[in-house]
Amino acid sequence: MLARVANNLFWMGRYIERAEHIARFMNVNYFSSLDAPHQLSQSRQFVLRSMLFMVGDPVMDDSIELNEEEVLYDIGLNKDKFYSVLSSIKLARENASSSRDLISTELFEALNKFYHFVIDYPSETYMKTNLYDFTVNVTEMTAVLRGKIRGTLLHDEVYAIIMLGVNIERAIQITRIVNTKFNDALMAQGSYGDPIGNSYEWSTLLKCAESYDMMRRLYKKSPNSTSTLEFLLLNPNCPRSFMNCINQVYKHILVLDKKVEYAKASTAFQVGKIRAEYEFKLIEEIQEDIQGNLNNILNKMFKISENMEKEFFHY
Repeated sequence: MLARVANNLFWMGRYIERAEHIARFMNVNYFSSLDAPHQLSQSRQFVLRSMLFMVGDPVMDDSIELNEEEVLYDIGLNKDKFYSVLSSIKLARENASSSRDLISTELFEALNKFYHFVIDYPSETYMKTNLYDFTVNVTEMTAVLRGKIRGTLLHDEVYAIIMLGVNIERAIQITRIVNTKFNDALMAQGSYGDPIGNSYEWSTLLKCAESYDMMRRLYKKSPNSTSTLEFLLLNPNCPRSFMNCINQVYKHILVLDKKVEYAKASTAFQVGKIRAEYEFKLIEEIQEDIQGNLNNILNKMFKISENMEKEFFHY
């Protein structure tokens, strides 16, 4: 396989996963604010700032009045914004087109259908009344794509490369979402003795990661900062957790790099080292400096991605 083609497959996986997380974050964040217990959490400006913070385009000046339709358009359908859902799907399809002979017709057709749904979506309707319809369709179509990847491709190097992209991007997006909702919890401090630990934002965070029900099933209590962070960062059985993602990355990197001993500069060595570090990490250690630890995770995932591109996809 050409390195360029492998790189395209890797980024196809990443862009599909990115579109899903951004769409779900918009949906949950926007509509959960209607039931929020605090005036600030209910504020449309607060919600819009949270969305922009998550996609990496934060507005730090509180005096700036954000236009709701403009922000929703930028994150959903603005082809000129690198972080928009439309940009991610467009790039996923371009990457799939250039590696067409390695993926199944079923996967390509599902991605093509998804692309046309997003590109043809009426922007006026989306901004005014159809945010829910648009975001739900995006999350459902990405689930279909993941099903096509798992169900129609040979589970070989091609599959491993795509899943590396999916899991690296998932780890990055989940960490971004955790960071955003922690930032929201700091700003919208509640009551109940511990204003941050018992914030409503933790429930919203779990719903953004589709993990609310399973977290309640495991801990048998309402979410707080400790249980939510532990579940989404360190629980290896939660499919959206950072720990699960790094385990999946390790599993798939071994398909590409079959050496018994790994050079210290290799991606497999780096992934194994991070995996071992977080396997024995305590949530109390992360809570000592939550944002510092989240930034540390992001930097490590970016480094793994860069290393992987140099080692396997350099052309």
